[in-house]
Amino acid sequence: MKIAKIIFFALAALLAAISTAQNLPPNAELVEAPSASMGKKIGAVVVVPKNYGEDANARYPAVYLLHGFGGDHTTWALKTKPNLHELASELGVIFVCPDGSTSWYWDAPKNPASRYETFVSKELVEFIDKNYRTIPSAKCRAITGFSMGGHGGLWLGLRHPDVFGLCGSMSGGVDIRPFPLNWKMQESLGSYADNEGVWDRHTVINQLHRLNAKNMPAIIIDCGTSDFFYEVNEALHKKMLYMRIPHEYVSRPGSHTHEYWRNAIDFQLEFFRKRFQRQ
Repeated sequence: MKIAKIIFFALAALLAAISTAQNLPPNAELVEAPSASMGKKIGAVVVVPKNYGEDANARYPAVYLLHGFGGDHTTWALKTKPNLHELASELGVIFVCPDGSTSWYWDAPKNPASRYETFVSKELVEFIDKNYRTIPSAKCRAITGFSMGGHGGLWLGLRHPDVFGLCGSMSGGVDIRPFPLNWKMQESLGSYADNEGVWDRHTVINQLHRLNAKNMPAIIIDCGTSDFFYEVNEALHKKMLYMRIPHEYVSRPGSHTHEYWRNAIDFQLEFFRKRFQRQ
């Protein structure tokens, strides 16, 4: 009976993967990138331009898109922005959408098995650059996302400007400390009451000191005025102004929805495209 259950769940997982693959847009594929730091393979959706196979010498900038809490590697392509394949062709970029689980894209200090900062910023980037015709330069590699993924876009961009020369956030949880009981963050950081220092060190707004003129990524931040993360994004924007950190900040009517992010990503991709062209 136990063996039968194992076979059943394995088949169910396989059928789910096949179904997801069949629903992906054109020029998109599911891949599994190895993570030595976590001892497993992690799913990602990669979307290439329509003419990717026509010129074996052509190379493309890469844009990494991070999902929010409760999503996975298929969220961007199937729900948030189903026309990613059209944008990949129009902009001449490769999109990479990794599964971040519920990690907040940290190497979790309280959970050694969760090392998604290492995975995305090193292991995944190396896998993509090896298997796809990217331009392997930070100046042609961008990262952004929404909600938890917005936190991840800035967390990874500010901490690894040598990897991601452009970074962004949409409705990002850029200061997690006002939300100590939400989104399983305690599993990664411990309780806020007992680990204030850990929480201080794992929030985006406290990473700005890492930046200087020599390692400054191009930064874009967007948050709707009705979003529950609006106040922390405003605080980040003001702190960046005070510290004279160059950035683009967009604030307009909207809330924490895929409809908002579906629109916001267009502005961010244009921001990235202009800077890719300068290289």
